[in-house]
Amino acid sequence: MNKIYVLHENSEWTIHLQHRLDELRLPYELWHLDEGLIDLSGEPPQGVFYNRISASSHTRGHRFAPEFAEAVIAWLEYHGRTVINGTRALRLEVSKVNQYMALNNSGIETPKTLAAVGKKQIIEAANLLNMPSFITKHNRAGKGQGVQLFHSVQALQDYVDGPNFDEPVDGITLIQQYIESPESFIIRHEFIGGKFLYGVKVDTSQGFELCPADACSIEDMFCPTDDVKTTVKAKFEILENYRPSFIDRYEVFLRDNNIQIAAIEAIQDSNGNSYAYDVNTNTNYNSDAEKVTGQFAMLEMAKYLADKLQNS
Repeated sequence: MNKIYVLHENSEWTIHLQHRLDELRLPYELWHLDEGLIDLSGEPPQGVFYNRISASSHTRGHRFAPEFAEAVIAWLEYHGRTVINGTRALRLEVSKVNQYMALNNSGIETPKTLAAVGKKQIIEAANLLNMPSFITKHNRAGKGQGVQLFHSVQALQDYVDGPNFDEPVDGITLIQQYIESPESFIIRHEFIGGKFLYGVKVDTSQGFELCPADACSIEDMFCPTDDVKTTVKAKFEILENYRPSFIDRYEVFLRDNNIQIAAIEAIQDSNGNSYAYDVNTNTNYNSDAEKVTGQFAMLEMAKYLADKLQNS
């Protein structure tokens, strides 16, 4: 019997998809790839395989989940199985350097970035960047891990030499141009089947933790917009009638890199220039924002997987 197989390492991020698959009465099976084994001389089962491995797996104690997933996906692809977000998608998920090079190759602008290994080299990179404000981030990250804003090289030096320095799991620190949004927000552009679904405006005034999943929710994700009134502003807001011209380039980028399901995060500067800075191939959705507009991405994802299963 053909099934939908969901390759993952975090059950909290698959539960909403499970509910939608159950709703559509689709056969499926979860493969948790934190640990396991594969017989490379054997054949995988028939079906459609959807990769939801995250770059942040190591923050949950699943250090080698991406490496094991890459081995499993290579086995699946060798046998001609349909893999949603296959080898190329996984490589981009775990390396922002790969993301930026691929985005640039598709004519999509990214912030100026230097990659450094070693504390001395991190400081050297900041000096070479030569900008009054800049951010650091991990090459392999997720959930805003390692993202910090600095207004001087000396402040970076103090951080690097101090006890709170956060060593990237792959050793690569990125030193990046700080794009200041006039209104403190970024937009996540969600794609299913390589096609644009919707854009989500994300309030960044309280920091860089931008995970939209309900499992990432914290109590202060809503902030007052008026000192007198009790109205609040949602951290995540789906934009209506939103399709900027660069969406076509984003779709070409996804097609060229064999990515079917993803979010591309972008920020706009004071001159209206848009910079893509993150490609998330293990995207999640915020249920509160979706209820407002009546758009449900996990349902659309389940329908997409159902179509792939029917035609596999």
